[in-house]
Amino acid sequence: MHIHFAGIGGTGIGPLALIAHKAGFTVSGTDKQHSAYIKYLKDKGISGIAVPDSEDSISQIHTNEPIDWVVYSSALPKENPSHPVLAFATENQIKHSKRDEFLAYFLEEKNLKMIAIAGTHGKTTTTAMAIWLFKQMNIPVSYSVGAKLSFGDMGEYDEGSEYFVYEADEYDKNFLYYHPAISIIPGLAYDHPDIYPTHDSYNEAFLQFFSQSNKTYIWENDVKSLSVKMPNGVEILRKNAYQNFANKLLGSVNRENAALVAQAFYENIDASKSVQELGDIMNRFTGVSRRFEKITENIYSDYAHTPEKIAGAINIARESLSEGQKLVVVYEGLHNTRQHFIKEQLETLFKEADELVVVPSYRAREDESLEDLTPEKLVHMMQVPGSRIAAHPDDELKHIIKERALRDVVLCLTAGGGDSLDEWLRKNYP
Repeated sequence: MHIHFAGIGGTGIGPLALIAHKAGFTVSGTDKQHSAYIKYLKDKGISGIAVPDSEDSISQIHTNEPIDWVVYSSALPKENPSHPVLAFATENQIKHSKRDEFLAYFLEEKNLKMIAIAGTHGKTTTTAMAIWLFKQMNIPVSYSVGAKLSFGDMGEYDEGSEYFVYEADEYDKNFLYYHPAISIIPGLAYDHPDIYPTHDSYNEAFLQFFSQSNKTYIWENDVKSLSVKMPNGVEILRKNAYQNFANKLLGSVNRENAALVAQAFYENIDASKSVQELGDIMNRFTGVSRRFEKITENIYSDYAHTPEKIAGAINIARESLSEGQKLVVVYEGLHNTRQHFIKEQLETLFKEADELVVVPSYRAREDESLEDLTPEKLVHMMQVPGSRIAAHPDDELKHIIKERALRDVVLCLTAGGGDSLDEWLRKNYP
């Protein structure tokens, strides 16, 4: 079967394309621009990727070998309801669907049970932690994770596996398509107002997800924020019971995420080691790309873009400081629309930074009716002494980062994809 992935350079679609490739499907793809993810997929053997995602591109691919199914990212029809790839599929009567329908088909075809990592923040790292634990325990596993791993590919299919570990995204209600055997919720906070217009609608989606899961693991404080009775199968954990868990990991949020994974693993997958013994394995976790990822000496990149993720990234960075070091944060917001949504939190969100540099936000899926929150406007509302603005990319920003990194830790919060601050960092600080 020939599967074409539209938006193949995205962190949700790319790993799924790699999984299909490894499972023996013929795989092709298109995207609007080149990126590090596309290079990664080509390096893994997916050669049939065309840029840009035009009608000519998919027509040529279809002519070379007829496409049976077009799988597309949620962003495609939202950015362009008449997207040429989707229009081509419709005109040529090619089956097309979002990724959730294809993944559900794949799980049934391969007889895999889903372990879903869902929630507002912590999904990628927690998914990577679950994969790490399976691999360290020598248990076959298939998975999809939205970031590069040092200990495996972004997507994997192992024909000997019983479980499929999945970073289940709530955006566009993707996660409601599944009925997981196990669900793990590292953190909840209202997000995606373009999909969930009210806080209640966001909570209701998660409650539905819990009811569709056979077993769910969640922290007590997140249950309290929902303010409703939990359905059957929800196990509520208290953080104070895991205070000494995996204490060599940087960041309280990472230690907490690791504890959730270990508890679920011990109760459902393998009880040969105690939860605390699993914590020793978690202490050796090597991390994931774009989550406090070291670019070069004293310069780090992190995908944090919601208030909770930003606070967690800053917490990890502060724990990494040596005596006398300061923390310099360079902030590239994800979406102008999101900056409006979180602007009240932005007032105090960076108070733990010793210095803050704000660059223009990464724009995608924008509400163009909203005021442009420029770096000047963002700095004005943030309470950080010595805050400054910088254009991106330019030589001034390069000089600022290089000069600060001589003695201090520079944490770059950059949540974009192609042409983002993250890609610029990798080109300028190899």
